[in-house]
Amino acid sequence: MNIGDIADIAGVSRAAVSRYLNNGYVSAEKRERIRRVIEETHYMPSVQAQTLRTKKTRLIGVVLPRINSDPISSVVEGIGAVLHEHGYNMLLASTDESPDKELDFLRIFSKNRVDGVILVATVFTDVHLEILSQMKIPVVIVGQRLEGYVSVYHSDYEAACALTRCVLESGRKRIGYISVIKEDVAVGQKRWQGFCDVMAEAGLPVPDEPVIADFSMKSGFEKMAELLSRQPDADAVICATDDIALGAMQYLKKQGKRIPEDVALASFGDNVLASVTTPDLTTVHYYYRTSGEEAAAKILALLEGTKLAEKELKLGFELKLRGST
Repeated sequence: MNIGDIADIAGVSRAAVSRYLNNGYVSAEKRERIRRVIEETHYMPSVQAQTLRTKKTRLIGVVLPRINSDPISSVVEGIGAVLHEHGYNMLLASTDESPDKELDFLRIFSKNRVDGVILVATVFTDVHLEILSQMKIPVVIVGQRLEGYVSVYHSDYEAACALTRCVLESGRKRIGYISVIKEDVAVGQKRWQGFCDVMAEAGLPVPDEPVIADFSMKSGFEKMAELLSRQPDADAVICATDDIALGAMQYLKKQGKRIPEDVALASFGDNVLASVTTPDLTTVHYYYRTSGEEAAAKILALLEGTKLAEKELKLGFELKLRGST
């Protein structure tokens, strides 16, 4: 079967079949006739032929720092849902939090292997900025704000301020903080800065530097020990991510600390374990799936040549107040 065969059976022009296969305009009547013939004949269009004809792969490269993360999984779900609805597929590239791998994938995707790139970003080095500036295909950034690029990100600073005020309002005054590397602007800088500013407003001391963990529960367990060695009288701890907080919770329990009676605990992310651990975890809920949906919508708009009303979109948050505070 080819386009001509489909057109003859459906009683339409070859152009109508071509427009149908490429998501162009076809009247409802003709669209239904073409659809019925394709379904009955099990016709599958040649992807290679479509690519040669349209210069489009209908693939979007999605670069992400890791797979085993609830927030990132939600972002990917949102991206996939919108792309699928519009006849596009994802090509996922997980970097295992390696900047070098991230740069390699960006280089590969920049060579016209995909129609556009969605980068779930953590850190921007000078090399990142150089490669991004040379890319000839549309790029959308998720999770970070990057000047001059279409970005979908979260209210990290505002969320940290709100969460810190919430912990202070529970009567805690000696609050510790476990962060991630400062090169991660959203998670490592914005959240820490929000915490520091609210503590300073309340006239409370703030450490010169936070304890630094990676994004794992194992690191949270280890860094909770480090924080208590610095602040043995801490009556609350805020962690930059839920995974860090869950590890910290296990360490506190192992030390015989009661949560929240001895030490309150709060964090960011609202992952699937946050609401089922004991006690359940006070955390910030971000709209991760929505961020993926919005990023996909923006990349599709760029591919269609649509002028975006806003290049940047900052999403809000919700506080989930639970048993750990």
